[in-house]
Amino acid sequence: MRPDGVEFQSHLDGSYHFFTPAKVIEIQRAIGSDIMMVLDLCAPYPCSHGQADQWQKLTTQWAEIAKESDTTMPLLYGHRQDLWAIVQGSVFEDLRRASAEALVELDFAGYAMGGLAVGEPKAIFQELVELSTSLLPDHKPRYLMGVGLPEDLLFSIAQGVDFFDCVLPTRNGRNGMAFTWNGKLHVRAAREKDHLYPIDERCGCYTCRHFTRAYLRHLFVAEEMLGLRLVSLHNVFFFQELVRTAREHIHAGDYRPWMESVLAQLQMNDSLSPEVV
Repeated sequence: MRPDGVEFQSHLDGSYHFFTPAKVIEIQRAIGSDIMMVLDLCAPYPCSHGQADQWQKLTTQWAEIAKESDTTMPLLYGHRQDLWAIVQGSVFEDLRRASAEALVELDFAGYAMGGLAVGEPKAIFQELVELSTSLLPDHKPRYLMGVGLPEDLLFSIAQGVDFFDCVLPTRNGRNGMAFTWNGKLHVRAAREKDHLYPIDERCGCYTCRHFTRAYLRHLFVAEEMLGLRLVSLHNVFFFQELVRTAREHIHAGDYRPWMESVLAQLQMNDSLSPEVV
């Protein structure tokens, strides 16, 4: 990392590539991204206040460069490509506040909250999500980066977060963990070997309509690739249904009581041991 950008080494051939704030906008322009993200620095947890301050200031400087670059680059495909900034500052409230205020002043099309869910305690995560959303315009999209646990999604939606992204549904699915309306299910657990019913009887996904827990467990034990795919498919469907249903209850005006009932359900199986054999 340098003041003018970041150098990455390719995992394919070992070659080095240097990315500047302007370069990443140019690349996203070229591939036709509907939403383009600025180059930012995500501080690790834990880190010092000084390091977090330095990195959030550099992120803001890069955002300024990206904004200027975006205004000078021609449209390539005849449609708008929105540029969004990223709030940083680790777990320090004063830095988060300074970052958000500086980026809002630059007037981006949308705003992301980065550097959360990287190991900090849940209480701190929730405090900073609530703080960050309060600092960002409520008439523009607010995006919480890298957050994917169902309980975190529901909490953050209640704070006004609009967008999420996470590898968790497929990463955990490949490792035999399924998300259900009654909590997490470890498909590889020995107790599932004779269960001739689906992952979640409330679920309408392809996996739950065609395969039993016992068969899915067999696929994992036999190291068949199909098992990884089927559980990942279920997880993606579950998360889509979770946020779709959340949207329905927002419109109905009863989101918070619905959220509390779902959170109670999600915790039912989380304390169970995987008992993998």
